Amino acid sequence: MIELIHLQKKYGQQTPLNDVNTVINDGDVISVIGGSGVGKSTLLRCINMIDPPTGGTILFNGVDITAPKYDVTQARRKMGMVFQSFNLFGHLTVIENIMLAQIDILKRSRQEAYDKGVELLKLVGLAGRELSYPDELSGGQKQRVAIARTLAMDPEVILFDEPTSALDPTMVGEVQAVIDKLAKMGKTMMIVTHEMNFAKSVANRIFFMAEGGIYEDGTPEQIFEKPQKELTKRFIFGLKSLDFEIPGPEFDFYAYVNKLDTYCVENCIANATQHHMRLVFEEMLLVLLTSTLEKQSIRVTVDYSDKEKKAEMVFVYGGESFMPADSENALSYSIVSKMTKSLVHHYDEQQGLNTVTIIL
Repeated sequence: MIELIHLQKKYGQQTPLNDVNTVINDGDVISVIGGSGVGKSTLLRCINMIDPPTGGTILFNGVDITAPKYDVTQARRKMGMVFQSFNLFGHLTVIENIMLAQIDILKRSRQEAYDKGVELLKLVGLAGRELSYPDELSGGQKQRVAIARTLAMDPEVILFDEPTSALDPTMVGEVQAVIDKLAKMGKTMMIVTHEMNFAKSVANRIFFMAEGGIYEDGTPEQIFEKPQKELTKRFIFGLKSLDFEIPGPEFDFYAYVNKLDTYCVENCIANATQHHMRLVFEEMLLVLLTSTLEKQSIRVTVDYSDKEKKAEMVFVYGGESFMPADSENALSYSIVSKMTKSLVHHYDEQQGLNTVTIIL
């Protein structure tokens, strides 16, 4: 249905979208997630051509809608857009808000537009509110009217840009329920949202955006339970990271232990977990990897997940393949193995790098 080919969007020196490539299929419901300022809303606005891309191509049903002579109004008629703000006309009634574009753009008769509006108000749970004015409605009701107005144009695709972000928390659920109903009806939709539970439940695909594009694309299960890429893991699991390099055998051991302790305090890591992390750190550096310190530096990365209450420690060092289990100090290895849920060693022959990943 929609194909993005090397899509790019620049604003002066900033490039929120750089070389985005993907295909959106008929019937897809895609939740677009990611941190602030990564281009989520920009992606939707480019697809809708409200904010045309500065490079690349958008094919909609095989037609290049970024072509210079293409009439973008043709594409916009087939792509409904629901914004954070409701954009309802305050001087018009609910039904008049829904009828207006049908009459002006689709050239429907007033009766056809009225009947369509009544039908859609029933769909979004607002039957009987035809003659109300926007200021008589709650925020959730206004957004549902905005959705009905979009549906009245019979769009092939609906783009939702943070549809619940401007709502009181008590009203979020009613709008999400309508979007969920549309998903079950087979509507093709893209939804930019910061509500992770909703993103997971409503979609069949998740776009996690970072580094100027769609950083990882997968099913809700893949993205939320088994993310493959590092930034996705950090976003989903709330990972907080500590990273430092041990330069050689004369390093200040206590200074690095203090870094680890400070990290644990800042992230409210339980005392028992903190104690295990310190023991593993001490044994790995002072005993198991002593021989490598004479030749190579050691990079240590510590990640802690608030969601899973799980700590991961990664030790990367050069030289020949050296597994902690092969250490002559059996006692130290025994201490490390008892403190951990798993310990995995990997050796990259091409780069001559050892990686030990420990889960506590």
